[in-house]
Amino acid sequence: MKLCLRRAILRIATCLSGLAIFGPLPVSAQWPFGSAPVTPQAQRNALTALRSQIKFFQNTTRTAPNYGTAAYDNVLGQFETLRAVYNGLKQTLNARQLDKGANSLAELDAGLEILNEAFTNCQNDFAAGREARQAIRSMCQALREGSQVWAQELEKICSQLRVGFG
Repeated sequence: MKLCLRRAILRIATCLSGLAIFGPLPVSAQWPFGSAPVTPQAQRNALTALRSQIKFFQNTTRTAPNYGTAAYDNVLGQFETLRAVYNGLKQTLNARQLDKGANSLAELDAGLEILNEAFTNCQNDFAAGREARQAIRSMCQALREGSQVWAQELEKICSQLRVGFG
């Protein structure tokens, strides 16, 4: 009787450990091992993604005035994505790069905050009774020009920090 009980317990333990090892793993949208990898390849990938997002954002600011009131939400969504992708790039920087570029990265953060103010200004224009198309057109022009300057600064800082070169 004791032998059968031991075998049953051993079989249950074996099954449970097999499920724990080979069972489905939780899926996460973020890097599952703490912070993002700090490798030159990860930096290059993140920088490429950010450059693409900048192009998407600038394209959105060019075409958004044609979409009426939905344009505001479209541009805001692209801007939030731009900010998220930029934060993803910062997560791939190593300690030396973060230390050396602390002031420059803070200036880029401040630049995004300044760009974000265009949305508040547009909301104020809506509240003041300005025609939506004109308000959105002004906002998009300011965002497009501001994001071009921001992208130039980003490229300069990434070059100084040797992002993607190890």
